[in-house]
Amino acid sequence: MGTLIGHVIPGFGFVLIGLWHLFNHIKLHIQRPNSYTTPIWFPASKFKYLELLLIIIGSSASVAMELFVAPEKHQPFDNDRTIPSKHLHNFEDATISMTFLVYASFAIVLDKLAPRARHGLTQILGAIAFGQQLLLFHLQSTNHNRPEGQYHLLLQLVILVSFVPTLMRLGFPRSFLISFVRSLSIFFQSIWLMVMGFMLWTPELNSGFLYHLAKFHGLSRDDPNQHLTMFQFNCETMCPRRADIQIVKMRVFPYSSEDRVQKWLFEVPAGRVTSWTKMVNAFLSKYFHS
Repeated sequence: MGTLIGHVIPGFGFVLIGLWHLFNHIKLHIQRPNSYTTPIWFPASKFKYLELLLIIIGSSASVAMELFVAPEKHQPFDNDRTIPSKHLHNFEDATISMTFLVYASFAIVLDKLAPRARHGLTQILGAIAFGQQLLLFHLQSTNHNRPEGQYHLLLQLVILVSFVPTLMRLGFPRSFLISFVRSLSIFFQSIWLMVMGFMLWTPELNSGFLYHLAKFHGLSRDDPNQHLTMFQFNCETMCPRRADIQIVKMRVFPYSSEDRVQKWLFEVPAGRVTSWTKMVNAFLSKYFHS
């Protein structure tokens, strides 16, 4: 999900679902204020399962993008059948999409086979989907003190607002306010995705430059020298002609790492690393073990 398209297209999907729910909840409450009961999804007039089908199609496309289109080799695993460390975030994002795919698929099955139990079970599946989304985005946010972490914290708050009302609707199925807040939070998720997509996409650095960088996790199988070679190649290939390549490397390098490595890079005292050469030396002394 680390490109303009990878943010805006899912964001557009959340816009459709959020506005569709807001419109239908308001309409239903106006028509039946005394007997209002909140459904977790709304049937369309011409095709009953249109909403759920769009979720299935969008989630399937997202899984395919994360696991087969985005990786360089167009397959999710390394040659030794392990998950590449630089593609861990792809698996995390694919897992989120897979959960929403399961939710929509089971919603259709429950509607056909167990109409009496569909309300409670579908609500639980929706809560599980939002709960997992919240957990994985929290795990991706390793440092909330930096701007990137603050943006992720904001998204987590919005997802939390989607998760809690979904659970509350099990006990308060007639509450218009709970349904309205949940639908509004889904809409705000879309705003976050699209705004972040345009903020992170910089034409001068090619599409999604920061997110195309290979990630170094500091694991035993990660090669720091190979990581530096690939990082410098990417910078020299994508860097604007008039930019100072050394400054670009210094500013961008922390974003080519994740987890404890990124935390260490941002905690390095400002006066200690004043050039790209010193950055390389500090990085190798920390993570190269002959």
